[in-house]
Amino acid sequence: MKSILDAVTSPHAGPADIAALPLPESYRAVTLHADEADMFAGMDSADKDPRKSLHVDDVAVPELGPGEALVAVMASAVNYNTVWSSIFEPVPTFAFLRRYGRLSALAARHDLPYHVVGSDLSGVVLRTGVGVNAYKPGDRVVAHCLSVELEAPEGHGDTMLDPEQRIWGYETNFGGFGEIALVKSNQLLPKPEHLTWEESACSGLVNSTAYRQLVSTNGANMTQGDNVLIWGASGGLGSYAVQYALAGGANPVCVVSSPDKAELCRRMGAETVIDRGAEGFRFWSDPHTQDPGEWKRFGRRIRELTGGEDVDIVFEHPGRETFGASTFVAKRGGTIVTCASTTGYLHEFDNRYLWMNLKRIIGSHFANYAEAWRANRLIAKGRIHPTLSQTYRLDDAGQAVHDVHANRHHGKVGVLCLAPREGLGVRDTELRRTHRAAIDRFRR
Repeated sequence: MKSILDAVTSPHAGPADIAALPLPESYRAVTLHADEADMFAGMDSADKDPRKSLHVDDVAVPELGPGEALVAVMASAVNYNTVWSSIFEPVPTFAFLRRYGRLSALAARHDLPYHVVGSDLSGVVLRTGVGVNAYKPGDRVVAHCLSVELEAPEGHGDTMLDPEQRIWGYETNFGGFGEIALVKSNQLLPKPEHLTWEESACSGLVNSTAYRQLVSTNGANMTQGDNVLIWGASGGLGSYAVQYALAGGANPVCVVSSPDKAELCRRMGAETVIDRGAEGFRFWSDPHTQDPGEWKRFGRRIRELTGGEDVDIVFEHPGRETFGASTFVAKRGGTIVTCASTTGYLHEFDNRYLWMNLKRIIGSHFANYAEAWRANRLIAKGRIHPTLSQTYRLDDAGQAVHDVHANRHHGKVGVLCLAPREGLGVRDTELRRTHRAAIDRFRR
């Protein structure tokens, strides 16, 4: 791996030099073990500790198939799907790998007793398989996490509708938490050259997800002047939603849980911020009963801050804890667009407020390649910025995932893989200088 690192970081190594590098038989990666899938049985989700389930192992370099690429991973980032993977909820990810493995002989490579997790990366292409023309060894890339087969007609209008759509590093193996990763070539995007390896690695999943959820016609189709309620507005996903709302001429109504998170939203340019901890909003009176009085109080607070207006769009991802309130506070004819359920999948809401007020609920899941490309282009142009707060070494990835699970983080949490230290990988120093304050906004 040292010879690979030396070559991919050398300004003098060309495509032929990278292609000639011998591949190692194995590489270091963060894994889950199938024989430990029951280790947290009977425990509450909050008590499950990713530091116990995530391991750093030497694993075999996978065989390269047609349309695929092997990438030397310089850095990766934590997403909530890795939290779910690490605590084996809602099901152990080995069920996903078994199902994928039945698809074909090539897919069977993924069905292993270990799972290399991680759904983000920045790095350098080492090898490409048969049929790959757009990328070559030595290309500096980031990867989005959509894995598709596109053999069925449903996926050819919107690839997210492919019946074999999966999230790489969550529903497939050989993810980004390792020194090498296996991706399909249509997951690759050009690395934003004004960013470091760790900065460019942290945006792929959340930036593309926020773009589709808010901006795309497949999501809420946000327009200028919209009031957009954003839960967890300083978190990994919400911090990008705030930027898209501001860039699109909308008014983000940011919901956070502490004064320091509220200050981060204001530093991004948001003017309307609700600290739900300080204001004592509790939408459930007990684990089984919601409190509609709190929904109404929340709605009044929103109108106080927006000049009497309800929100046009609710950017939903907490799920069970907030969904009843989200459905209530959206305006007549408004939209609740949801992409996750980090507090629980079984949502409860009063349907009278939905049907009688002609509101819409839209499900939004990651992004298709065109949407991911456009979202990455905005990063590359300095229009949207990474929200990296801190970075861990590969050996400490379990701690990084634990911090996200415990909501101890701001923005995004990065993981250095092959990169020996932070701050490497920048080529466009002028663009970086122009946007340095915004790039560093979340840094601790």
